[in-house]
Amino acid sequence: MQVNSSNGISRTVIWLMAIISGLVVANNYYNQPLLALISEDLKVSESAASRISVLTQIGYALGLLLIVPLGDKFFRKKLILIDLFLVFGSLLWMTFADQLWMLYAASLLIGATSVIPQLFVPIAAELSTDKEKSSNIGLVMSGLLLGILLSRFIGGIVGEIWGWRAMFGIAAGLMVLVWLAVYKMLPELHPNFKGTYRELMQSVIHLARTQPILQLASFRGAMAFGSMCALFTTLVFHMEKPPFNAGSSVVGSFGLAGAVGALAAAKVGALQKYLDLNRIILYSLLIVIGSWGFTYFAGETYWGLIVGVILVDLGVQSSHIMNQTNYFLIKSNAVNRLNTVYMVSYFIGGSLGTWLASIAWQKAQWPGVCFVGATFGVLGLIAHIVFCNKVNKA
Repeated sequence: MQVNSSNGISRTVIWLMAIISGLVVANNYYNQPLLALISEDLKVSESAASRISVLTQIGYALGLLLIVPLGDKFFRKKLILIDLFLVFGSLLWMTFADQLWMLYAASLLIGATSVIPQLFVPIAAELSTDKEKSSNIGLVMSGLLLGILLSRFIGGIVGEIWGWRAMFGIAAGLMVLVWLAVYKMLPELHPNFKGTYRELMQSVIHLARTQPILQLASFRGAMAFGSMCALFTTLVFHMEKPPFNAGSSVVGSFGLAGAVGALAAAKVGALQKYLDLNRIILYSLLIVIGSWGFTYFAGETYWGLIVGVILVDLGVQSSHIMNQTNYFLIKSNAVNRLNTVYMVSYFIGGSLGTWLASIAWQKAQWPGVCFVGATFGVLGLIAHIVFCNKVNKA
């Protein structure tokens, strides 16, 4: 690893991790603008198709819990190369699956194996100086976030032109290129945990129980991400109806609007010169809640949805980067395990947001979805206001 003890990690390595993070995490989100196409192709209900997104996020949470802690125990390059092989196989299965249960199983596996970015974020944190920590995490997270947002845009276009299966076939081909890039360009990093896998997992539970900063960051992250997932999972169903009557490519293009918020969020670390971390998180959560005002009151217009998407992405990703900066300041060599606790919580929140939004869509359509999304944001804000000062004094 190109590391200089005085300067921290090199920008070349950070950029490499950012690009690979985007390409790998995209696998989890190609399905979102394609759900209507899958529903039509397999002749299943919208609700049944939306479970593909839920299972992908549950799979990601399982991968975070069971695979990411291994970054502290094994050589990370070898772990990443093995994992990429499994990602490739899962995407191929998704490409050729012809029954709903196969799509469900493949989606769960795609989520579980596409956790490589969460091995990169701790590397960026571990090898950065305190001064560079938030900016380096922000850069890796920008790559990850652009992967999430552009995947929806690209998935929508590819799905409309060549069909939903083509997107997963292309994604499998990209994983071959990523495997070669990791093999040739990513140097090795030594493990820092010598115990058994059981002891490793027990230490994850111990961190979750004993670190108040990590606990609060995890809850805030879960609520914010649940709010965002509520929007993006149901947006495709909202926009295929009047007054929009839009196809998957139009829905996917909202990822470009979200990219505006994402790029702005990447610079949030610079605000620490003027505002303390807790205040930045407070404002970020207020932006998340405010985004639902546009999404609800102007939800029948393109401009209202675009502003809502930009704001929700800005708020969620700003709070996310600050949450990670917060718990990576804990003096511990268990960086992958700290990240595991946070990211498992984060994606459980996302799965919950997706699930509740799909129920809300069935029962109350778009107003129900907006209620779910806003409620998640409010819960995150209340927890932050009530506990942030107590946690920092502990």
